[in-house]
Amino acid sequence: MEPAVIGARLASSIVSPLIRKLFLSGGPGAGLVDKPVRVSQLVSFRGEQRTLSDKALHRIAEELVQRAVQATGTEEQLSSFEVRAVTNAVTSSLRVMGTLDMEDVQAVSLGHMELARRLKSMSRPALQELSADAVELHANVLNTACLHILNFFTQRSIFVPRTLLEQSRSIEELTRKIDLLITRAPSPADGPFEERYSHYITDKHGKLSIFGLELSSGLQNWRLDVAYLSLDVVGESTGAIPTRLSADQVLAGPKRVLLRGVAGSGKTTLVQWLAVSTTQKSQLDLYGLVPFVLPLRTLTRGGATLPAPDEFLSAVDCPIAALQPPGWFDRVLRAGRGLILIDGIDEIPEDDRNDARRWLQELISAYPKNRWLVTSRPSAVREHWLSGDDFAEADLAPMSRDNIADFVNRWHKAAGISDQYAHELLRAVRAKQDLGRLATNPLMCGLICALHQDRRGYLPEGRKEIYDAALSMLLFRRDRERGVYKPGLIHIGEAHHIQLIQKLAYWMIRNGRSEMDRADAVDLLAQALPAMPKVAEQGTAEEIYRHLLIRSGLLREPSVHSMDFIHRTFQDYLGAKAAVEGLDFDFLIANAHLDQWEDVIRMAVAHSRPTERTRLLTGLIRRENVSAHGMNRLHLLAAACLEHATELDPEVRAEVQQRASALIPPRSADQARALVEVGPVVLDLLPGPPEAPPVAGLEEEQHDGGPEQRRPADGPADHESYFTVLAATRIATDAAIDVLARYRDHRDLWVRSELVRAWSRFDTDTFGQEVVAHLNEDDLYFPVSNLAELHAISSYGGRARIKIAGEFTTVDFLNGCRKGRLTHLWVTADIGESWKWLKEFPQLRSLTIETPLPHLDLAPLATVVSLRTIHLPKGVAIAGIDALPSSMNVVRTQLKTV
Repeated sequence: MEPAVIGARLASSIVSPLIRKLFLSGGPGAGLVDKPVRVSQLVSFRGEQRTLSDKALHRIAEELVQRAVQATGTEEQLSSFEVRAVTNAVTSSLRVMGTLDMEDVQAVSLGHMELARRLKSMSRPALQELSADAVELHANVLNTACLHILNFFTQRSIFVPRTLLEQSRSIEELTRKIDLLITRAPSPADGPFEERYSHYITDKHGKLSIFGLELSSGLQNWRLDVAYLSLDVVGESTGAIPTRLSADQVLAGPKRVLLRGVAGSGKTTLVQWLAVSTTQKSQLDLYGLVPFVLPLRTLTRGGATLPAPDEFLSAVDCPIAALQPPGWFDRVLRAGRGLILIDGIDEIPEDDRNDARRWLQELISAYPKNRWLVTSRPSAVREHWLSGDDFAEADLAPMSRDNIADFVNRWHKAAGISDQYAHELLRAVRAKQDLGRLATNPLMCGLICALHQDRRGYLPEGRKEIYDAALSMLLFRRDRERGVYKPGLIHIGEAHHIQLIQKLAYWMIRNGRSEMDRADAVDLLAQALPAMPKVAEQGTAEEIYRHLLIRSGLLREPSVHSMDFIHRTFQDYLGAKAAVEGLDFDFLIANAHLDQWEDVIRMAVAHSRPTERTRLLTGLIRRENVSAHGMNRLHLLAAACLEHATELDPEVRAEVQQRASALIPPRSADQARALVEVGPVVLDLLPGPPEAPPVAGLEEEQHDGGPEQRRPADGPADHESYFTVLAATRIATDAAIDVLARYRDHRDLWVRSELVRAWSRFDTDTFGQEVVAHLNEDDLYFPVSNLAELHAISSYGGRARIKIAGEFTTVDFLNGCRKGRLTHLWVTADIGESWKWLKEFPQLRSLTIETPLPHLDLAPLATVVSLRTIHLPKGVAIAGIDALPSSMNVVRTQLKTV
């Protein structure tokens, strides 16, 4: 039976009388216009005025289902057992209305489809055993029922005045939004240009290249709003950014952010998303701002100086730069309407970064009211590099298991490939630790997806092997298997392809460039071609360059006069190969202290033969003409190279590990970050906690046990343990769980907080059982970001302090939480505007609401009689405070967590 055939074509004369029985005809207080009318107060099958029994509710559901079956002629296509199962599921979904925490006006505003979706999601267990056809029947019956439910609401005599009241209450919010948009509206003289610039931004940055997809579909770019995968950023524990939030919300709070991320982690894609968000009305926080996307690799092309604001557009080759009205940039930036996105501090030479910082500081001094995002690789700038200029700092988190699954499924769907390949790949990633460790950023995930499909499920396991296979796929196999080559066309073998392109890569690395002048690239090829007669006879250097650009899949032209690699990772990989083939080991060692060379050194070790690895690694750890800080970096870099050294003299390996171990345990955030850069190999070197871990000095800041109470006054008492845990949680492989489990009995609150915050980065059950279940509860909030974590906490006996850090319904939380245990609740997710559901927790004393919303209505909290203190962030407007009893205290604070 086709599911599409099953419909709920039911006449109103049949459905309406059944629906009316679900609701009371009236009741005390129901007609008072100045009070909310909850859907849960209107139903007739619960409460003191109950008139509809459970049996009667089931009969109504049964009648609706039977009528739907008869109306669609599907009696013979669904078994009687399936019909009864659908009836039970519809009964369960209708019963959920008795727990809805929304008003009738809100329900009507949702629309019948969204209301049905919510009822269905809140009664999910009842649908688990249904067949696909039965699920379709349930959905159609529920959709029809919800349509008549909303129609019933609108016919009630008090609905219109209630609607007017809700509209008046929303005027303040609407006024705020209008004021915000007015301040961002351009002057009449600037309007036409800004509209044209907005279209340019959408066209320029509204497309995303996902590696490997073009191999299957032939398309080079995908719509950003379809392909974009929002990752998470991790803020400092006491910073202006929450400890973990969606990356596209990174500018929702602080106006200035320095964002770090490893190669391929999605920094540039996030910049694109934020730029395009300024043109989307759905993105209110950024809508109407004027984005300036400033990739530093482009701004410094050819040794150019960093531009003044009037040159922002021309410096990035914007074709309409000359059309900007006189003084436009100044009007935009003085009004605070600018969104300045500076991408890639790490892509300019290290010696030039202080100049870049001074340039940025001068811009901020002249135009302080704008929003600023600066991106960099982690090792390129030290901790708090811009904190003196009020920049918050955050790191792009590695992709979680859910992120990886989402990415893999989207990739295969976009490529038009069977779900079976996606499922097989996900099983392989989870089963093979080396593979799972690589698939932690979008670039590597795309590489792995493309190779898995191209090789019919066979995957190489090491990073070098994956790059080799990807280059073979890009440079040779795809054209051969598609039959691209024809007589008369340039035909360059794979080896020559790589030799030519790696010459370009190594020239760029040696000269500290991320881009290369097109003319220089052609000249360099012209110098190389005489040594390759079979290639040279096929065309001029210009023609060979055009062939490499079009056919390799590795090169691109960001402007008509420049060339670069599709990703810096490929440049570093091929440049390292050229350096090893040219025996440039002394040159590699001499530059290894520069962060731009770190990946080159790692890949050079991978390309080298055993004796060459010995020369490289001993050169790194024994180098003398470098500062103490630089020496530490070299020792850690050498340790990071060990994972690529498949064959190495045991004595050299031991010496490298010994030098690195002297820097362990870490004693600062910078040292912890350096260890993270080394990768999983460092886990074997991390120690356990001291035998008697100290307790941090505690200070009482409030007497209700709120978020500030008993917070360590000056940071962790045991700094070494804290920074060791910080490093291990950021590495986030299964092997890290063994290291972190050693610290589960540690008493320092900072250490325990860092452990519990890391839960969402690991497998829920494994990390929960090995670490979370054992943590001392004193003053510790346990964050739950999904239902699996919530159920796990409940299975551990519940916890007194819980922080809701994920999106799930209030019903889910009520069903999954040990109600009698909860005394302190911290809510960071949007789970509805009303708080009456909290009265289900008899011991709840403290509520912390961390919200980006501009105002909150606290009146519903009056019914939570056990509540004593409500913590709110500064700057949030409050309504309904007069309705609270005198026993409740509202505290405005800068919300912080250890």
